[in-house]
Amino acid sequence: MGRDDQAEEREVLQSIFLEEEITDISDTEFRLQVKLDIPGEEEVEEQPSFLLHIRYPDEYPDKAPHLDLLATPDAPSHPHFSISEDRDHLLSTVEETIQENLGMAMIFTIVSALKEAAEQLIQERKDVVEKEKEEVALAAEREENKKFQGTPVTPETFLKWREGFLKEMEELRIKEEEERLAELKRAKIKEPVKLTGRQLWEKGLAGKGDEGDDDDESVPTEGVEKLSVEA
Repeated sequence: MGRDDQAEEREVLQSIFLEEEITDISDTEFRLQVKLDIPGEEEVEEQPSFLLHIRYPDEYPDKAPHLDLLATPDAPSHPHFSISEDRDHLLSTVEETIQENLGMAMIFTIVSALKEAAEQLIQERKDVVEKEKEEVALAAEREENKKFQGTPVTPETFLKWREGFLKEMEELRIKEEEERLAELKRAKIKEPVKLTGRQLWEKGLAGKGDEGDDDDESVPTEGVEKLSVEA
């Protein structure tokens, strides 16, 4: 295996990738543009991508290819992906793939593994952002709901409520008792009823009151005391 296998693999890759996605540098060195498919961003005009720089050693595919990741020139940036920051992580994800495929043409397999790892990395970051938004929304909802919730009942809060309730009931009882006593007192101090002349005579009080009493209902009392009633 050697140059012939490398040339054969290059022909296969040229049939898979578009002309603008593969750039030859030499017989043993080239670049592939890896375009990512991000769920939920299908309508974005240009999806994020990166370049996989490949250089064959003389012993390839019995020996691993030299790989590097580069940013695609003039490509729009993505808020959850940066090849300069994610290069080492992505390259580490294909180390096992390389070891498993030694002795076989492996570039397309490496590209597929890198594409999947990058897409998963972006999705994980999007999920974190979405989760943070949900937590913020839930926290705001909990704060809003507190306006409509009472204080949770605990043994301590119940005892405090019971103490306040008993105190309020005692104050109410005292107030009602004071009002009742005040009412009784007012009843005892009412103005005495003024008696008529007949009532005075019947009670033996005729002639003992103030002189000049002009009560219309009074009767003559002069000489009444001298009268006797025959049986």
